[in-house]
Amino acid sequence: MTPDTKHRLTPLFIAIGTVVGIFIGSFYTSHFSGGRINIINTGSSKVGYLLQLIDNNYVDTVDMNTLVEDAMPQILSELDPHSSYFGPKDAEEASEDLKGSFSGIGVQFTMEQDTVNVMAVIHGGPSEKVGILAGDRIVTADTVSLVGMDNDSVMKHLKGEKGSKVKLGIKRHGSTDLQYFTVVRGDIPVVSVDAYYLMDNDQTGYIHIKNFGEQTYAEMLIALANLHMEGMRQLIVDLRGNRGGYMHIAIQMVNEFLPAGKLIVYTEGRKSPREEFVSDGRGTFQKLPIVVLVDEGSASASEIFAGAIQDNDRGTIVGRRTFGKGLVQQPMEFRDGSVVRLTVARYYTPSGRCIQKPYEKGHGEEYENDLIARYERGEFFSQDSIRQEGEQYTTSIGRIVYGGGGITPDIFVPEDTTAVTSYYREAVFTGLIRQFAFAYSDENRAKLTALRTADKMEQYLRKENLLEKFAQFAEKHQLRRRNLMLQKSRKLFERNIYGTIIYNVGEMKDYLQFLCKDDPVVIKAQEILDEGKSFPVNKE
Repeated sequence: MTPDTKHRLTPLFIAIGTVVGIFIGSFYTSHFSGGRINIINTGSSKVGYLLQLIDNNYVDTVDMNTLVEDAMPQILSELDPHSSYFGPKDAEEASEDLKGSFSGIGVQFTMEQDTVNVMAVIHGGPSEKVGILAGDRIVTADTVSLVGMDNDSVMKHLKGEKGSKVKLGIKRHGSTDLQYFTVVRGDIPVVSVDAYYLMDNDQTGYIHIKNFGEQTYAEMLIALANLHMEGMRQLIVDLRGNRGGYMHIAIQMVNEFLPAGKLIVYTEGRKSPREEFVSDGRGTFQKLPIVVLVDEGSASASEIFAGAIQDNDRGTIVGRRTFGKGLVQQPMEFRDGSVVRLTVARYYTPSGRCIQKPYEKGHGEEYENDLIARYERGEFFSQDSIRQEGEQYTTSIGRIVYGGGGITPDIFVPEDTTAVTSYYREAVFTGLIRQFAFAYSDENRAKLTALRTADKMEQYLRKENLLEKFAQFAEKHQLRRRNLMLQKSRKLFERNIYGTIIYNVGEMKDYLQFLCKDDPVVIKAQEILDEGKSFPVNKE
């Protein structure tokens, strides 16, 4: 045997020797342990051995790191729908929404016709300091053209380390030449309580919470203090579309509304002993009438908040059934910065119910399509269509509530689709309404901004005959005009067009103030509060 041949066959000899050794070991283990084979058949040993076999013997060169990265999510998907894996870069991005800040240039943008359009400039941020305005188009970042990039790619060029610089090429409305601004990246606050205001009756406070991040509790306290100083006597907390966040933040927040000694939530798992979280009685708003708004987009920490209010009979829950996520994930970090968020426990509302909706291991797609299934069976439109398959529980005063699939509101408000037409649906799905609203905002930004309030902007827009202008715009973009459908969906068109324009030129507060005026869920919440019926009673 030549040296070269011997060198080439060495890996094969090692592999054969390893297999033979394992076989012999397995034989003796089986022989002396009553038939139980423990060496190869343990899962971790098999996975490690498989990777070793691939690395040593596979026909083609394999990037083992990539193979492992691809395998991790697949392994976790066999456990439950919420255990997940994030590579180093993805882990950082996934946590940004919940952190108090991140480093960037301080703008909110949208992609219109393959171009980065600045929707809003964050007050006090790096972009505002150098003179970038809402409505500007960001064409280049340093020497790179951003035209045609997707959102993620644009973000990679705009974000960066604090103190680093980026030279932006800006196309401003009314100007043909690019203007250049050098922005020094800085800390950009991530706001969770993105709007709060006193409603028209001057006694109902409204707070919109988009998630439960590191600063959400502090933001809520500031909002409540300001509303209280303005004369707030009752409160609407809007958690619709709030996918959750940190559990401990939700506990701190709901504690503000509960008297001492009330169970807020408890967690328990196979390796996690039962841990209870109880109100400490230090909350400032323990007797404030409160209504909480939820829908199928309210999940996790939102359900902890709503469940504690409902089970302690502290307030009224209004809207539609929540998502149904009752699993607790614990982040576990690897040395390379990647993170596994592993489900370690279930959480239970004060009545003892776990609101996690049913799932089958390894059937993530079916789980994710649950909201579509709800819609198709009519649950968004009729309370009778809600499946109450879970066990019955009782609140502190004996009202019946159900586990096993989200939190069913005390007052159900259906989604109204009576004015929806195929013409309206196509206008929304093709993005034509958004495109029209942006173009109009761009042409009239200075005039609309000067009006300052949502009410004044709405009054101005109603005189502009925008529905007709939209129909003409849509027809130029291959959406055939349908006059009867246009009139049937008039209110939906106006709400969408006016709201999008107000959002483009104003703040989230302006946008929500406009939408809430004719929002049936908010109107019902207002009625409950005004009639003094926010504190539940046992009708039976």
